[in-house]
Amino acid sequence: MKTEKINSTITLNQKDAKRTGFFYLAFVITCIFAGVVRSNLIVYGDAVKTAELLSSSASLFRISSVVDLVSAVLFLMAAWSLYILLKPVQKNIALLFLLLNAAGVAVQCLSLLFLFAPAIIDSSADFQRAFLPDQLNTLKLLFLNLHKSGFTIAQIFFGTWLFPLGYLTYRSGFMPKWLGILLMADCVGCLIWFFQFFLLPGLEIITYPGLAIGFIAEFSLSLWLIWAGLNKQKQPAANTQA
Repeated sequence: MKTEKINSTITLNQKDAKRTGFFYLAFVITCIFAGVVRSNLIVYGDAVKTAELLSSSASLFRISSVVDLVSAVLFLMAAWSLYILLKPVQKNIALLFLLLNAAGVAVQCLSLLFLFAPAIIDSSADFQRAFLPDQLNTLKLLFLNLHKSGFTIAQIFFGTWLFPLGYLTYRSGFMPKWLGILLMADCVGCLIWFFQFFLLPGLEIITYPGLAIGFIAEFSLSLWLIWAGLNKQKQPAANTQA
């Protein structure tokens, strides 16, 4: 049976590395912005407070929702660029992480639809006539909770894509092994987040170490790729073996 082996004669393409790093850094920045805005405007469990915050900052919330969509596109572009960068190492595994990322982005984008529901409710005379104010507030929070659940579902794809990505990073020979280890640890953190949300609600504390590792891993990946892309020194050849 024919098996695909790790390519041990490749070097880092600096142009690809720089492009990938900028895509990934842009994704990280836009994702953080959207997440921070959302966390300050949504109070899960308090429909009235959430409605007040959304009403007073409607434009900011719409901007953050659009930025979230842009972030999803940037994430997919970063994954595509990583595929180009790492497919010489082992194409099938690189294709695997690209497909897993694309599936996660698709689920994320579908869940983002729910973020636009509060604005639709506020602008619809039919909703205003059919429901009482407290019912409208509860309906808005329901859609926001559906978004949260949908985004968490996406984490099972965003978690699993990190393992093959980390593996190829570790085996590539032109990227730091510690970075590959961090990415594989990030995979575990994302999966803990997913299972905690659906199976162990109320134990958010167990996700905090994984979130910290994820921030360090993905921010480090973007910065290292930018540095490697701008560094004019010749990259050493890989010495890994299948």
